[in-house]
Amino acid sequence: MSIQAHDLAGKPGNDPAFLAVGDSALAVQFGESVDAETNRRVIALAESLTDLPLDGVLECVPTYRSLLVSYDPARLRGAALEAALAQRVAQLRLGEEAARRWRVPVVYGGEVGLDLEDLAREKELTPDELIELHSAAEFRVYMIGFAPGFAYLGGLPEALHTPRLPKPRMSIPAGAIGIGGQQGSINSVTGPSGWRFIGWTPWRAFDPARAEPFLFAAGDRLSFVPVSAAEGAEIEAAIAAGEMLPEAVQ
Repeated sequence: MSIQAHDLAGKPGNDPAFLAVGDSALAVQFGESVDAETNRRVIALAESLTDLPLDGVLECVPTYRSLLVSYDPARLRGAALEAALAQRVAQLRLGEEAARRWRVPVVYGGEVGLDLEDLAREKELTPDELIELHSAAEFRVYMIGFAPGFAYLGGLPEALHTPRLPKPRMSIPAGAIGIGGQQGSINSVTGPSGWRFIGWTPWRAFDPARAEPFLFAAGDRLSFVPVSAAEGAEIEAAIAAGEMLPEAVQ
């Protein structure tokens, strides 16, 4: 896959840059930094293309600061798509976000939250103080990626910013609650990771058996609610038995 920049200079104002990604995709880059306003523009364009599709567009993938638009080159030329997207961008109106909000139960520490105590010591906090800091924050889901349903979260308190491990661990379970640099995360599937982990949620960010396999979406807001290990096990059993489904609070 090749990436050819039409304009990477970062135009003045709010004009995006358009980047050809091979011969069947175009990236619309709204900025160079990671911030909520840029991410809102990415999501607004994605929603516009969902609500009023362009003929020939196959898929849109939002990221922190750009939207990847895949298209069928037999039906739509890249130059025509760029012109259509530029027109859409000019018409975007960023009103109040209709974001879903989630309160995600977390069992802090324990077998999965294996970095909690070391991280607290490193930050000169007690584990309870670290938990209070983490659970008091409101996070924004910036993007879904890396693995199916894996949620990249902004809003991590600066005091908890922590570099990733120099050597990744080979297996971290689904539901692990992580910290990587200035980001938070919720592991969606079991796999290797160099992030630090402070807890575990019985919710599943990815479940292919659900009508909506991905629990979270870009633009959602969430906070974490501490629960005991017994409560976490009870929630996990209820979900497995089909007696409970994670629900947004609004």
